[in-house]
Amino acid sequence: MYDVIVVGGGASGMMAAGRAAERGNRVLLLEKNEQLGQKLRITGGGRCNITNAEEDVHRLLAHYGNAQSFLYTSLAQFGVADTVSFFASRGLPIVVQENLRAFPATEKAGDVVRVLEEYLAAGNVDIATNTPVTDVVMKAGAIAKVVAKGEVYQAASYIFATGGMSHPETGSSGDGFSWLAKIGHTVAAPTPTIVPLRVVEPWITSLAGVSLPDVKITFYVNDQKRSSLSGTILCTHFGLSGPLILNAAASVADMLQEGVVTARIDTAPTLDLGALDKKMVEIFDANKNRTLKNVLKHITPPGTANAILGLVPYINPATKAHSVSREDRKQLGQLLKTLPVTITGLMGFEKAVVADGGVVLSEIDGKTFRSRVISNLFVTGDLLHINRPSGGYSLQLCWTTGYVAGNHA
Repeated sequence: MYDVIVVGGGASGMMAAGRAAERGNRVLLLEKNEQLGQKLRITGGGRCNITNAEEDVHRLLAHYGNAQSFLYTSLAQFGVADTVSFFASRGLPIVVQENLRAFPATEKAGDVVRVLEEYLAAGNVDIATNTPVTDVVMKAGAIAKVVAKGEVYQAASYIFATGGMSHPETGSSGDGFSWLAKIGHTVAAPTPTIVPLRVVEPWITSLAGVSLPDVKITFYVNDQKRSSLSGTILCTHFGLSGPLILNAAASVADMLQEGVVTARIDTAPTLDLGALDKKMVEIFDANKNRTLKNVLKHITPPGTANAILGLVPYINPATKAHSVSREDRKQLGQLLKTLPVTITGLMGFEKAVVADGGVVLSEIDGKTFRSRVISNLFVTGDLLHINRPSGGYSLQLCWTTGYVAGNHA
């Protein structure tokens, strides 16, 4: 018999188990995978965007949509500064990069997992990996026991931290949603909300792995302008990705319900057409005897010149700069301001950074993350129906909900 059983050894589960044990509880952590922190190890491309270093709590909360008021009290208990202090005090300092994205100084997600594993070890947490929970047994409005690999485990309190449905290859298959619905919670259906976009254009897919820095993308529905965003876009073998695109996915999903969604990418958003043409004239004049193919790379985003030239097949890439006609030069300038994109859909859960869905917040006490439906259950992390963008907000949600649940279980 344990004081606390935590189901799920991801970010919020490890934090919850560590904190519960730190308070003197006898804790068991059950994890279905061979090792803890499977998804955590790949987050941020393996660099682990550990939090967003926004110091103003109101600005931070604004990124959590309708959950702002729900999370206010919990962030007061364990917020961004607490996250930074938690890891730094355990030998893993945090560095802040572009857009307040915070990473471990080593930029290795494995180091984040290591710190959490040491936290669990310090609290003498019992850990059972390769142990998927297969049943949750109820009695008199509370969880009586959980069954995993044919074994029965019992505790005074249970913390569910099984994660949502993004990156199913890491074990996030939505099991927790099924259990929570089965024992009486209202569970909003998950949708992949922070995902790359699938596009038609071969010029984009031919640039897989190439980034388009400092560009502007404008979205249209049935040729009617909807929104514009600026930043860096990553081209992939299926379309567009990168933080800018990932955070636009939810709104693009809504647009796709209305009609044909297209976009235009402006590679020189700080220049109007006239200024861009003047820049092109200067570069062409300075490289008169070089081919257009070699000169254009000084104007286009790195690595994109050939793909962009492919969009104007009537212009010979071998033409010397001094022989490019005024009309062709202006056509190229117009293209660089309006590169065409046709969006056919969103990638699914397999490519999702974040998926929403989960227990509706009215059924959870935001001060403790205790269930209002099941007396001895706490719910954390991606099992809560909270939308948020990429950029460290998801992991901060895990640290906050895990710590607070572990502090009250």
